[in-house]
Amino acid sequence: MPIFRRLPQRLNPDPSRVVIRPFQLSWQAEGLAVSRAERLVEDVLGMDETTAEAGLAAVLNDFKCRHWQIERVFRSRFAQIFAELGLDAGSISDPKKLLIGAYFCHEYSFAAAALMNPSVVPHPDQSGLDSQSIRIILSLRAVGEGHISSIAFCEGIVGADSSLELVGRPPFATSAILAEGPDNFARVIVERDRDSTLSETVIFPVTPAQANGLEDLRLTTFVHEDGSTEWIGTYTAYSGSAIRSELMRTRDFKRFCLQPMQGSAVLNKGMALFPRMVDGRYRMIGRQDGKNLFLLESDDLTVWAGGVLILEPKFPWEFIQIGNCGPPIETDDGWLLLTHGVGPMRKYALGATLLDKDNPAKVLARTAEPLLAAADHEREGYVPNVVYTCGALRVNNTIFLPYGLADSSVAFAFADLDDIIALMS
Repeated sequence: MPIFRRLPQRLNPDPSRVVIRPFQLSWQAEGLAVSRAERLVEDVLGMDETTAEAGLAAVLNDFKCRHWQIERVFRSRFAQIFAELGLDAGSISDPKKLLIGAYFCHEYSFAAAALMNPSVVPHPDQSGLDSQSIRIILSLRAVGEGHISSIAFCEGIVGADSSLELVGRPPFATSAILAEGPDNFARVIVERDRDSTLSETVIFPVTPAQANGLEDLRLTTFVHEDGSTEWIGTYTAYSGSAIRSELMRTRDFKRFCLQPMQGSAVLNKGMALFPRMVDGRYRMIGRQDGKNLFLLESDDLTVWAGGVLILEPKFPWEFIQIGNCGPPIETDDGWLLLTHGVGPMRKYALGATLLDKDNPAKVLARTAEPLLAAADHEREGYVPNVVYTCGALRVNNTIFLPYGLADSSVAFAFADLDDIIALMS
């Protein structure tokens, strides 16, 4: 009998989901960006007012119905451009300001290619629910033009009867806005648009190290030793030529800190943070050599090096490599670590390992057979035969699993925790 019970819901790519992003002339001709930008501004300023007003009206007629607060976005973009160019806005008319902002923006379909590799945490707001239900936040890797990955979100409710109700996708999506940074530690702060919901919000790359994507956020609800709660996730920042692991931190899902980490361990993908300190130290699971899993320890959330080998491929379905599938889940029996293995024909499958609660370097048991692999109707997509998750959630005595299919879409399943534990040896 299958351990995981699949649900019918799917989250699929949707080219109609668009946001407004800054249009950077420097992408078109490096070294000429300033002069081209200044010339573009001069061209708009050279219009007579009637022509400028007509041009703005045409833009708004074309795009206003597709975006939230579009005039505010154009006005903000105008201010950014004039600050970058060191120009004085002076007595420029409002239509020309908005039109200049429009010329330096473009529409981007952030999930045209894929939605995949989800993680899940409890929502900060649990009001209005019965004691057996939980409101959730899903993080999603959205992939658009140029294979640029961003972080999107979806809210929902998991019921006691292993049911899932997803919040409908809003008609508009908005980019998180750069609020601060980078500072001396290369941290940047981005904020959700004040009039948007979390399910409307998309976090895009904002630093050179992230330029080609924010990939595979592994989100967890972290409880600090003083009892305070913070939502922390690790993700892979991809510059186009190099990768490194970074942190996303938030207290309210309105303001987000994107923070690089230091140390030899962060030059790898797929780090997953334990949801609390263990024996006074922060712990992570990572794959430092591309094949095996290591336990990492640190006194500082932002500094990670070394590591102790705890898991190597053992069974045929994971001979190529194993990796973590998100932050460990605390149970009475130990830390439940979901894993993925890669076998023949590069087929991915999910398994599980149980780590000692007080000494996570000690492996108590693991599954000899996969718990979940792509069913026949799930195999096709951008990368066939892949099932992958960046984090599951314990809901009472069940495990709620959102998972990516073929690097293309997201599916959902439930399993009884006791059944998973019983399969381990």
